[in-house]
Amino acid sequence: MLGRLFHLSLDAALVSTVLAGVRRSSGFTVETDKISDGTLRSVAEKYLGVGESIFDMIQGTAVNSEYFKRDPRRRE
Repeated sequence: MLGRLFHLSLDAALVSTVLAGVRRSSGFTVETDKISDGTLRSVAEKYLGVGESIFDMIQGTAVNSEYFKRDPRRRE
């Protein structure tokens, strides 16, 4: 039971992080304004915020790592 809860939490964090990466790379984002219930909208925004935080941590680690380098072909 505890293992399954941990696995689902990890999956949810991974999906949220992928959504943050999509938002950062393409500009497309989940439109939380279309959620009519205020409580659900707040939960969705916090959920997406967790993904943003995880993405920031991963990006900071990659920038400061000797194992990653900037791709010169990538357009800014």
